Amino acid sequence: MGQITLENVTKSFGDVEVIPPLDLTIEDGEFAVFVGPSGCGKSTLLRLIAGLEDITSGTIKIDGKDATNIPPAKRGLAMVFQSYALYPHMSVRKNIAFPLRMAGVPEDEQKRRIDQAAAALNLTDYLDRRPGQLSGGQRQRVAIGRAIVREPAAFLFDEPLSNLDAALRVGMRLEISELHKRLATTMIYVTHDQVEAMTMADKIVVLRAGNIEQVGSPLELYHTPRNLFVAGFIGSPKMNFVEGEEARKHNAATIGIRPEHIEVTSEGPWTGRVGVAEHLGSDTFFHIHDTGLAETLTVRAPGEINLKHGDTIHLTPREDLIHRFDDKGLRI
Repeated sequence: MGQITLENVTKSFGDVEVIPPLDLTIEDGEFAVFVGPSGCGKSTLLRLIAGLEDITSGTIKIDGKDATNIPPAKRGLAMVFQSYALYPHMSVRKNIAFPLRMAGVPEDEQKRRIDQAAAALNLTDYLDRRPGQLSGGQRQRVAIGRAIVREPAAFLFDEPLSNLDAALRVGMRLEISELHKRLATTMIYVTHDQVEAMTMADKIVVLRAGNIEQVGSPLELYHTPRNLFVAGFIGSPKMNFVEGEEARKHNAATIGIRPEHIEVTSEGPWTGRVGVAEHLGSDTFFHIHDTGLAETLTVRAPGEINLKHGDTIHLTPREDLIHRFDDKGLRI
């Protein structure tokens, strides 16, 4: 079991309130991702759940029991940090075993859990090596293994892939997602990378300045963002926003259209000049100027479309996929 509930939780540092009153439930077995820009409070919120920071007010429940004043070691949660925090003089086996030794778990039970975790993380062949003999991705897997052997009610990941290069990040992202499917254990994952959030989460919690802007599945946030902030944060490349006369035609203060929902056509209601073209093979991202709509429009087009810097381009937005927002930035 691993349901985690926050009821009217707040956090202040002195006179500065970093988490205003907040309610949230993570269901048992869910993969929830806290996402938002730097300084939005996502890591602080994770530390409150872990018990590494004291809440200022409110209640945290784990499986329905009040855990607000329970020390971190007794909450039944396992945390994986951005830094691996491995003991360099110990083997992989001893690093993974460390929390079990501290808890006085019998040696035969230690061996069972270590072997099970190593098999799940493809570390069986590396158990007798030291961290210095491993790649960055392997070291992160050891840190995850150390969490797995505790058999926690939930795993808490605090930007665990930030120290890895791009290729390793993609690989580890898939491995953590696969691990979640195998273990079926609650996972809460903090990242500033919305691509990680979209590809890994069952539930995304979008935070800004300590406030929850929206909670939902990745596709819910993509198709029906609640406000301009969520619309601009979720999706890559980010949504285009248009104000003024074009927005008023749609009875809105601002309209949003994603780059993939603007078609390059021989004729069209929008015309502009091609600026930078980013060729990615299957896709090309065109940055369009002089449209009279916005300083720059980003368009995602098939890779075979061949337009050069300075060319005139005609665009047709998908009318059925235009998002409308009022003067307060809320979805209409």
